[in-house]
Amino acid sequence: MNAAAPVLSIRRLDSQAADFAAALDALSRFEAAQDPAIDATVATIIADVRTRGDAAVLEYTERFDGIRASRVADLAIGSDTMRAAYDALPSPERGALETAAARIRAFHERQKHSGFEMASDDGTRLGQRITPIDRVGLYVPGGKAAYPSSVLMNAIPAQVAGVGDIVIVVPTPGGSRNPLVLAAAHVAGVTRAFTIGGAQAIAALAYGTASIQAVDKICGPGNAYVAAAKRRVFGAVGIDMVAGASEIVIIADSTANPDWIAIDLFSQAEHDELAQAVLLSPDADLIERVAASAERLLAEMPRASIIAASLAGRGALVRTRDLHEACDIANRMAPEHLELAVQDADALLPKLRHAGAIFVGHYASEALGDYCAGPNHVLPTGRTARFASPLGVYDFQKRTSVLRITRATAHALAPVAAVLATGEGLAAHARSALARLDDER
Repeated sequence: MNAAAPVLSIRRLDSQAADFAAALDALSRFEAAQDPAIDATVATIIADVRTRGDAAVLEYTERFDGIRASRVADLAIGSDTMRAAYDALPSPERGALETAAARIRAFHERQKHSGFEMASDDGTRLGQRITPIDRVGLYVPGGKAAYPSSVLMNAIPAQVAGVGDIVIVVPTPGGSRNPLVLAAAHVAGVTRAFTIGGAQAIAALAYGTASIQAVDKICGPGNAYVAAAKRRVFGAVGIDMVAGASEIVIIADSTANPDWIAIDLFSQAEHDELAQAVLLSPDADLIERVAASAERLLAEMPRASIIAASLAGRGALVRTRDLHEACDIANRMAPEHLELAVQDADALLPKLRHAGAIFVGHYASEALGDYCAGPNHVLPTGRTARFASPLGVYDFQKRTSVLRITRATAHALAPVAAVLATGEGLAAHARSALARLDDER
């Protein structure tokens, strides 16, 4: 028990208040712009790694993680070491990893597609090939905590997609390697790992060094320096997204358990002080019971100070007119996680358009989605669920169009292409299309 838990302070909002729209906008607004000082530091690190390669990686690893090595090969972890970590795990941890991995793999197998082909009467065939990315780099946070779940959620979709080379980088301050992370890497089919982190790891993955082969895409969460580095290397490589602070919105009615709601709000608030946790409910009594539960349960939380700061800064208990309005507000917020703690959750589902993941019913806690339910926990944040999707197999594949054009189709379409090309002032395009009309076959 945390006897020194801070006093809980969380704003109350009412959708019928005259200033509610402005208050909701202020609550939802999150400034994701990069800190200029961080961006400048990251730019210097990336340029240095591009210029000096392994030497720069070694220097930054010693400076930031306290690990001195004479060569990058000393920071590498091979598949044998990952397997040994897995074999040495106690059976409960090994079983948990296997159960989570099996469920994640089964879900993502359903996302695989093989492309398509369509044929016209003249024999022309048009289609799309779907092929895996050759090599991906996955960033696994390792500063304040270890995240084996991030290994599973990033590496398994890549493996299912058919990626041949899956590399992870994980910072290990002081040189302490987390066995659960290494075991998760084994379970998820990781090819090799390097105990490096920060912007220097992103730069090494993006541009390559003598010891680290450049990848085609970088995925995985990290701190502000990692996010800034991913922004900078995008274009040289693909990236999944620039993740922001974690979010949860819960729509609840009178049938909800207030203790469950409070602890679910905590489950996101404990990530960091910028995380957001919001309750939407038309039931004033439930809101008060959730507030009381939160005040009582906070003292039991090891990360109580972080939870309190998060709820005070970006949390809210919102009374809505009804559940329909709660859905409208949720759509405006487009949260990373959305729980439906209501009697008839399926009735609300068709009304919800923007969310990274929707948890349907009283027993669908967001925590299960984080670890072992099956769908990916890498989700769009900062209202990007309006246009972005969870990480999936499709993020590790690319699509290529295939055009098999017959003589008849070339003759039929050449005048069409020529007219459009001429309209754009591209004479060679027009000539290229019309040239096929002069064939003698």
